[in-house]
Amino acid sequence: MKKILNYLFEYKSLSRRQAMEVLINISNGVYNDAEIASFITVYLMRTVTIDELHGFKDALLQLALPVDVKGHDVMDIVGTGGDGKNTFNISTLSCFIVAGTGNKVAKHGNYGASSISGSSNVMEQLGYRFSKDSTELNRQLDQANICFLHAPLFHPALKAVGGIRKSLGVRTFFNMLGPMVNPASPAYQLVGVYSPEMARIYNYMLQEGDTAFTIIHSLDGYDEISLTGDTKVITNKGEQVLSAEAIGKRTVTAADIHGGNSVEEAADIFLKIIKGEGTWAQNAVVLANAAMALQCTGKYDNYETCYQLAVQSLESGKAYQSLKNLTAK
Repeated sequence: MKKILNYLFEYKSLSRRQAMEVLINISNGVYNDAEIASFITVYLMRTVTIDELHGFKDALLQLALPVDVKGHDVMDIVGTGGDGKNTFNISTLSCFIVAGTGNKVAKHGNYGASSISGSSNVMEQLGYRFSKDSTELNRQLDQANICFLHAPLFHPALKAVGGIRKSLGVRTFFNMLGPMVNPASPAYQLVGVYSPEMARIYNYMLQEGDTAFTIIHSLDGYDEISLTGDTKVITNKGEQVLSAEAIGKRTVTAADIHGGNSVEEAADIFLKIIKGEGTWAQNAVVLANAAMALQCTGKYDNYETCYQLAVQSLESGKAYQSLKNLTAK
């Protein structure tokens, strides 16, 4: 690792192959925590290159425990995290709204490293038991239209760096990798990113695959549709900037979508919203993200149809029923 670090400290970058080898070595316990922390820190001082990100992705997918979803065309809604905004769990709630419409969702998530409550934190708090058993995950898809994939169970490298990421408490390149390495290989993906640069990188990488994708970036820095301002939307077909009114019927404030100060508070907010007891602003943000995800599937005529399906899922209680079916003991 010392040789690699000295190379990187000279403002050089790794090849795709070199990046892959480093992450495989991290997974195999070749380096100590100090060496890994130093390596991660390099990418806090400069942007990860596309070749490096490709290599890291290659390593994670090579080492990953795959999930067979029995031919289901599943959706994932995921943000990179690291935007420092401390919103409630918008992406995870949106997944349940989508599941309530009858679409299948394989949500990939992890504990929060730079946020108070990541998707795994809130799911655990709500009583969900993580599993890596494909039979169990498919049972959940059948009964609840959704299953949850806790990333460290499927990715040894993510488990190996979990403590280090939490100790650092800042955004790292692992935030960028999460949405790209869902072991269920989703057919549709809504990805939220925290910067225009990350949107460009994701667009480049996702164009190489066969996933139907939509990348979203709120221009004021959120890695989701926040409705606090305009949102850049990038798909396989092109990009556009949409107003909060166009995709969410209204503008909201940062205070409206605050996520609480503990995992317990985050879970309380989550439950209120999914039970239909959320504020107008909270509901609007979740519905907009869910509608954009539904539009990504290409199954529906237009965005308004998708939005109304999302509204029906929430207001009818079907989204909440998906949560109850998923967490039933």
